[in-house]
Amino acid sequence: MPVIRQLPPDLINQIAAGEVIERPSSVVKELVENSLDAGATRIEVDIEQGGARLIRVRDDGGGIGPDDLPLAVASHATSKIGSFDDLEHVASMGFRGEALASVASVARFALTSRLRDADSAFRLEVDGGRMQPVRPAQHPAGTSVEVRDLFFNVPARRKFLRAERTELAHIDDLLKSLSLARRSVEFRLSNNGKPLRLFRACQDQSAALARVAEVLGEGFPAQSLHIDHAAAGMRLSGWVGLPTASRAQADGQYFYVNGRLVRDRVVAHAVRQAYADVLFHGRHPAFVLYLELDPAGVDVNVHPAKHEVRFREQRLVHDFLFRSLHEALAQTRAGLVVPPPSHEPAAPAAPHAYGGPAGGRPAQFAQSRLSLGLRDEPLAEYATLLGEPPAQTGAAVAAAMPGLDEREAPPLGFAIAQLKSIYILAENAHGMVLVDMHAAHERITYEKLKAGRACSNLRSQMLLVPLNLSVSAKEAAAAEEHADALAGWGLELSRSGPSSVVVRRIPALLEGADVSQLVSDVLAELAQHGSSRRLQELENELLSTMACHGSVRAGRRLTLPEMNALLREMEATERSGQCNHGRPTWVQLSLGELDRLFLRGR
Repeated sequence: MPVIRQLPPDLINQIAAGEVIERPSSVVKELVENSLDAGATRIEVDIEQGGARLIRVRDDGGGIGPDDLPLAVASHATSKIGSFDDLEHVASMGFRGEALASVASVARFALTSRLRDADSAFRLEVDGGRMQPVRPAQHPAGTSVEVRDLFFNVPARRKFLRAERTELAHIDDLLKSLSLARRSVEFRLSNNGKPLRLFRACQDQSAALARVAEVLGEGFPAQSLHIDHAAAGMRLSGWVGLPTASRAQADGQYFYVNGRLVRDRVVAHAVRQAYADVLFHGRHPAFVLYLELDPAGVDVNVHPAKHEVRFREQRLVHDFLFRSLHEALAQTRAGLVVPPPSHEPAAPAAPHAYGGPAGGRPAQFAQSRLSLGLRDEPLAEYATLLGEPPAQTGAAVAAAMPGLDEREAPPLGFAIAQLKSIYILAENAHGMVLVDMHAAHERITYEKLKAGRACSNLRSQMLLVPLNLSVSAKEAAAAEEHADALAGWGLELSRSGPSSVVVRRIPALLEGADVSQLVSDVLAELAQHGSSRRLQELENELLSTMACHGSVRAGRRLTLPEMNALLREMEATERSGQCNHGRPTWVQLSLGELDRLFLRGR
């Protein structure tokens, strides 16, 4: 057997580079994060040949003194932490002290810096890990790092570099994400000497939203909701896209924890659940969200590239994110937010979502909840959940309509006609409104069913024979830990062994469901995320089916009072902009768009 020996520093740094430096964008990330930690207000990134030939990052930060330059490229040398307690409360972007050493070991590296109050600058060069003496140089206050011929001494790694256009796209995407993290900093990007990207420093909220629009598209601000919610020592702020502004890919999702862009399964799961019944199948929401919490509550020392974090109170964070987003999306009532035209359709088979200015909600309609009064299709079979609807006749609705001028019209306006017994045509202050009457009524009925279930105690169904199930030890522990919470949903189970549970009761609504699969899904989520909404999701699926069958069908002729009653219900119902399956329930055609259809004014 070979003898055990200590690896030389150069080889250690190259091994570290294999974990930290994947491609040119990895180098840019480490260098720009160092600039941010140095207090820079302006950062310039110059690249050549997609970063393979040159990466240069300049900043106007605090700078580095000549005596510290050799330490800056030494392995595990950093000014950002000095003790275990510092590591437990990391607030800087970098902290591991290995990035510059790793980069310098696989490239021709130069570091030039000047302290803000110093008379001159100094330069240090490292060629494939071989350090040269520090010498004087000319440079303004701040730091410049040059990385030339990346992987020149590691041919196998250099072969894995992609085409220049591909590597440039990765760097551009990285700068976009960093610009959203630090909106008060100016970022510039040039490629082969040509300016490519400029993000000017943001001085106020409108400028910050303009930067978000630069990254996610000009239409995003008008198709998003602003969120700012604080609870349990955490704050969530930013913008979440409307369900109608969903995307085919998950490429418009930016989530920051204390200013650090992260990818996390807990976060992804909470967001997915918040959009559960308002997003069309296969679509992805767009968002820019910032989570702030005590640095001690999040472990950033999980991965060398610092892409991942681990929350100490995982369940608390998950529930906070879900509730904050769920409540925000609940306010997307039809008529309150009118998204502008989107370049990408909301769903493959859905009508195109036209837009106009957001309509206001007059006070006299704010609390309106008129019943539909559909004579031929009563919802008697759901009376146990819904209760009796308020008495309101179509005549009363019609009587309220005369005397209202255009300025007092409700957000969805007043019905004019019914098209092919499928769509309702209405006129509001902005132009014409089209409503899919079945999709709209389906959402209204669904929300009423959910409300009725929430107001009554959940009934459970005793199994004739208790069911014994084999699960993992981790899932069995989760069943024991969360037994009380599960019982609140009507699911009674207990741990019967190191890796087994016994089920005695299930929710009455789910009678006939696959109990084994149900329990397996719930415990898997509890073991992984610390919480589960699988029971609620299954019940919602059942209520959604009931709502679909209990809603007015296409082909049904409605009177004008019935149509207007439906419009008023939409304005008062949460999430009424989409049906239970995520399809849009209404679209707006503004007067300007109608004029363009007929070439008016040309």
